[in-house]
Amino acid sequence: MPSEEELFASVDALLNEEPHLPPPAERARLREAAGITQARLATALKTTTQSVKNWENGRSEPKSPRLDAYQRLLNGWAAKYPAPGAVSAAATVPAAPAAPAASEVETADAPQPVDVPGARPARPATRSGATSRRPAPKKAAKPAADPRFPHGPLAVLDSDGSAYGVDGIVLDCPATTIPELVEWTLRESGLGAPRLHRNGKDSDPLIVLTAAAAVKLGLPERLEGHEQRRSLRLPEDHPVVKQVAKAKWRLTQRGFGPWARIYRKIQGRERQCVQLAVLSWDALDERSWPGVTEMEPADIARVLGIYAQRVITPRGSTAVSGLELMTALRPPTRAVQDPQTGNWVPGHNPGSLGTEPMDPAPPEATAEHPVVVDSGWSGGFLNEEAYQWVRDVSLLTDEECTLPYAVGLDLNTAFLAAAARLVVGLSAPDHFHAPTFNPKIPGSWLVDLSHIGLDPRLPSPFTPDGTRPTGPAWYQTHTVAYAQELGYNVAPLEGYLRRETGAYLDPWHDRLKTAFVDTLADLGVTKDLTDAEFLAAMEQHKDADPAMAAVLAAIKATVKGGIGKLRERPQGKKYQEGERWPALQRPTWRPDIRAAVISKARINMHRKLRNMATMTGLYPLAVLSDCVVYPSPGDSPLDFLPYAASGKPQPGGFRLGPTPGLAKLEGVQSMLWAVDLMEQGYNPARHIKGGDAVLDEGE
Repeated sequence: MPSEEELFASVDALLNEEPHLPPPAERARLREAAGITQARLATALKTTTQSVKNWENGRSEPKSPRLDAYQRLLNGWAAKYPAPGAVSAAATVPAAPAAPAASEVETADAPQPVDVPGARPARPATRSGATSRRPAPKKAAKPAADPRFPHGPLAVLDSDGSAYGVDGIVLDCPATTIPELVEWTLRESGLGAPRLHRNGKDSDPLIVLTAAAAVKLGLPERLEGHEQRRSLRLPEDHPVVKQVAKAKWRLTQRGFGPWARIYRKIQGRERQCVQLAVLSWDALDERSWPGVTEMEPADIARVLGIYAQRVITPRGSTAVSGLELMTALRPPTRAVQDPQTGNWVPGHNPGSLGTEPMDPAPPEATAEHPVVVDSGWSGGFLNEEAYQWVRDVSLLTDEECTLPYAVGLDLNTAFLAAAARLVVGLSAPDHFHAPTFNPKIPGSWLVDLSHIGLDPRLPSPFTPDGTRPTGPAWYQTHTVAYAQELGYNVAPLEGYLRRETGAYLDPWHDRLKTAFVDTLADLGVTKDLTDAEFLAAMEQHKDADPAMAAVLAAIKATVKGGIGKLRERPQGKKYQEGERWPALQRPTWRPDIRAAVISKARINMHRKLRNMATMTGLYPLAVLSDCVVYPSPGDSPLDFLPYAASGKPQPGGFRLGPTPGLAKLEGVQSMLWAVDLMEQGYNPARHIKGGDAVLDEGE
């Protein structure tokens, strides 16, 4: 006979268990009966609308303290709004939580899971803390485009072994060490993604570790150190690093940091590589992935999964992913047949950057580059950067100063728009003296443009600060071509030009443009909106779905970061000028391509500024990269943008819309505010949104 103390202890243990929620369908019924929207409930529980949707469709469960608050709310609603036909609570024995409706009945037409040898069955993301390790109702895996990867490109692993994948799939991962996790990922998980180009390579599976999962696998919760966080890594004598080596796995030169790649040499055709990302080690930069690290694991998997499907499986920062996407879409090699042996061997893939790094011309390099230091180069450098310009206050007219508003326009992914159909050099630069200028030849030209004087109310198109050139300087082809377009004669003194050319960035542009437009459309910003509807949709788009808004931010960061990586500078206090740094070993270290993109973006901006002045008589107050501020009679771009009598936007000026290169509202302030900043030497475009803007330098 158990004692009273033992019985009380057993009862207390039951009381201390996490609460069991009603079935997902009942949660939705109770909320709707109370007249509460999912968005309002998300606000009350300090979470996202998507999380509430996941709780109500059985994809995931809240965790404490949200779990307790949600349970209390549902109990209150259940007392107020009992289910139709339900008897009183006193006479009812609570039923066990029902399985998700989707798993109750499977018809002959229902999709069936794709078999993966040794894979554990996928299960829905419905689980409570008290029963998370018990067998869960099985869910048919969504058929994948590639049967080798039935469960998608990635998973987010939590401490209880639940690996959250795309489309609500949750896999059971039994691994307790990093080597076991790698083995499970490659042999059982069914994770990965097919190559983006027929000559490319499949994307390695990505496992994202929550802080609790990292600790369970023997990793520290935080990665601390005195250097920049992105350069931190585990010491070589750390137990986990030793485990990896003992299991005959390898780490890349980056070591075990926030983004760790663990691999073995390729055996036959099969790659053996797994990418890990540790959330608590700042693997996902808040600036590129706003709010993602605070989301539930299922929501993190959704965000990263959409990005992987639309862009590429993340392989590091968004900048790294942007650069990797270039190579994935333009693989350096393809299979060619050796005419002597008849064997298929790797050969150069036309249109790519090849497999070997290429030194830039001295004016295209940076001051610390070996090409500059070893040669003693002193002939100057390209200065193709984004605009940082403020109009001289003395050039403001009385009429402009009496206008009530300063309105900022921002061009959508201006660098991406500039990358479209951009012809760049694919071969090494050749040096020429007094070459005849040809706008179709990419390269760097030493030319004097100081004789070109334009309206001082506009920035000069030839310099980032908008000042008039003072003598010969190095320019990229697009800049010199624009001088010709304006009707001026150009006579280059020297040139570093490339004979082999191609639109290397075209597939990169096309994929990212589609991702950007589709993601905006998912947020309610579509191409068919009128300009007024577009402005209204943009004002609310980030609130519609924070997870999708994070995907959009990551796509934009991928554009800027990928262009910046083309000219990655050396890092670390120990670096000395003239030494080669790791980035120089990449064929994609191409500062000339970066210069071409930024040059074209700046010229595109100036062309619009000039056309706007011609059509409307309006001149900008300031420009910062892809943001321009205009004086305006009203607080909307509709008050000053040029429209035809038919109501259609006039071609050549700024146009509103959701595609790259079109404009959106950046911010509105008073004209008095803008003039005050200008008089103090500040750029209104940096602060028009209400904070400090980040200059899009492609860094």
